[in-house]
Amino acid sequence: MSEPTSHVLPLHRIIMLGGEGVGKSALTLQFMYNEYNDEYEPTKADIYRKTLQLDGEQVQIDILDTAGQKVNVVIRDSYYRRADGFLCVFSIADEGSFQAIQAARDLVLQLRKDESVPFLLVGNKSDLQEERQVPLGECQARARKWGVSYVETSAKLHQNVHLVFYDLMRQISSRKASESMATNGGRKCKKKGCHACAIL
Repeated sequence: MSEPTSHVLPLHRIIMLGGEGVGKSALTLQFMYNEYNDEYEPTKADIYRKTLQLDGEQVQIDILDTAGQKVNVVIRDSYYRRADGFLCVFSIADEGSFQAIQAARDLVLQLRKDESVPFLLVGNKSDLQEERQVPLGECQARARKWGVSYVETSAKLHQNVHLVFYDLMRQISSRKASESMATNGGRKCKKKGCHACAIL
């Protein structure tokens, strides 16, 4: 009697984009371990994996936290091309970090050549409203321009941390389902001997 085939869980690969000090690592650690450490100083890029329930389905998530460090270009480009989605993070208390996100978005589009790739814009450090440098309207306008969702988070207060990761995973899951349906539909059509109609 043969042993049952082990079930391979769906894997969603996410990359954290954004400059140094915007809180990418803090968001990642809050999501992974429900921990916040304002003295945490990442020294290199790290990949975290977690198994969780997404709308009743067990999935795995891989998070690449670039930690604001410069990564080897070849390795970076490989990660970007294989990623399923991107969380682009800036600090609402740092105008410079907001201006820098355009370059991150441009690089994703350059490597993926796909404006519909799952992507979420995140304004972190919402607990620093008194130090806010980027108006909410400006953040929302940028998200509308890119055609993506915008959410404000606080890794320190654990506000909307799980929300942004789950929202992005739902985008990824929906996209994969659509692509799978399109692929399977094409295969079924080939098996049945379907022929495309040409309009002359």
